[in-house]
Amino acid sequence: MDPVSLLLLFILTIAFIFKTGSFWNASRRDLPPGPRPWPLIGNLHLVDLKRPYRTMYKLSKQYGPVFSFQLGSQKTVVLAGYETVKEALVNQADAFAERAAIPIFENMSEGYGVIFSHGENWKVMRRFTLTTLRDYGMGKRTIEDKIVEECHFLIHKFESYQGKPFETTEIMNAAVANVIVSILLGQRFEYEDPTFLRLQYLIDELARLSGSPSITLYNMFPALGFLSGARKTILHNMDVLHAFIQATFIEHLKELDENDQRSFIDTFLIRQQEKNKNKVNEFYHIRNLRTLVSNLFVAGMETTSTTLRWALLLMTKYPEIQNKVQEEITTVIGSAQPQIEHRSKLPYTDAVIHEVQRFANILPMNLPHATTANVTLKGYFIPKGTHIIPLLYSVLYDESQWEKPLHFYPEHFLDSEGKFVKRDAFMPFSAGRRMCVGETLAKMELFLIFASLLQRFTFQPAPGTSKEDLDLTPAVGFTTPPMSYHFCALPHA
Repeated sequence: MDPVSLLLLFILTIAFIFKTGSFWNASRRDLPPGPRPWPLIGNLHLVDLKRPYRTMYKLSKQYGPVFSFQLGSQKTVVLAGYETVKEALVNQADAFAERAAIPIFENMSEGYGVIFSHGENWKVMRRFTLTTLRDYGMGKRTIEDKIVEECHFLIHKFESYQGKPFETTEIMNAAVANVIVSILLGQRFEYEDPTFLRLQYLIDELARLSGSPSITLYNMFPALGFLSGARKTILHNMDVLHAFIQATFIEHLKELDENDQRSFIDTFLIRQQEKNKNKVNEFYHIRNLRTLVSNLFVAGMETTSTTLRWALLLMTKYPEIQNKVQEEITTVIGSAQPQIEHRSKLPYTDAVIHEVQRFANILPMNLPHATTANVTLKGYFIPKGTHIIPLLYSVLYDESQWEKPLHFYPEHFLDSEGKFVKRDAFMPFSAGRRMCVGETLAKMELFLIFASLLQRFTFQPAPGTSKEDLDLTPAVGFTTPPMSYHFCALPHA
């Protein structure tokens, strides 16, 4: 038995012997209800460590949409269902705007960057990131052209298999990563570039291990981190990624020209060199740049690539839906290159992409928030500093919001006339102050890449496999990618 398993067994034994405890050990009657925690482990004994979001969803049916939960000694409040999550993240946005300090993420970011940073550093870096991404074309024709260019490389790669079965993880990671790399570094990599492949592998491993049982235990008992091989691997991977970024912006410094800014890194370095006394300049240092670029690299690749892999799996699983997408594309734009302007003219295709995001539910537990002040939600008192889990799984599968939440059903986003309709409970990018900074870019990538691939290819199961054999059970990780699968990309007539 490995050291982590032995540790868990020991803790469970001790906790069972001394079973007692209460949430916050407070006498208030208006605290959120929840399962009674055990000493040392809290409610760990209830958790499916591989897919904890399923445990949280099940408990919400028992304790309601606002309930308490403990892992170790860390008090947490879980928010379930669209109405509750919206009330917290949108209607009381400021009170729920802090990022929870989770040990593994603090190790990875050291409080810098944008995703896991806090306070003023987060505000400054988020504002800079949004402004700079827009300056480099997010939501505009300039970045659309880069995505379309990458689509051509991706199509050529798919064609190279000549209808034989292949697996898409590395290929899709490379295509999506190249889009964000073009913004961050002002260049793209060949798919077979060994450095590029190594970076993709490191990021993929980061996402997988960050949601592993070993890391869950480390986050509960950080003093015992020396027992966690997953933690060591994650930190090693971050060191390698940071070293690559560091070497890259050193190269940028050699050719830095204020009047010819080529990339996101250029803009940051020039902001760093501005000789003014505005105290906001204190945030433009190398550690923030290194972490910020790694944040965008990891988030910009992992989530969009995972969504596209789900999309192709679902098209292979449901050929009748794939056929309807292809028929719409053929009828409306024919062989013309799909452009963002076509999205409003392709309502069924747009609905399918949205339904992929809802059904795939790739960040089911969101990223953990924390309260910035004492707050009351749905009649319950939540103290300042409490960790908050806005359970996106419960929003995207909310039975009160979706007709068939457990099924892949593009009609969720279509009216009776076949026109696309927005749904308020569609929150794959979260909501409020901490919603994804790259949402606009991700939406462009998803539409352009998906439409381009469906225009050119028909996806079928590998020989010897039927569509019924395709498994829609998500893999284990911080995000929920599909299980590895092979398919054939056949030319679409």
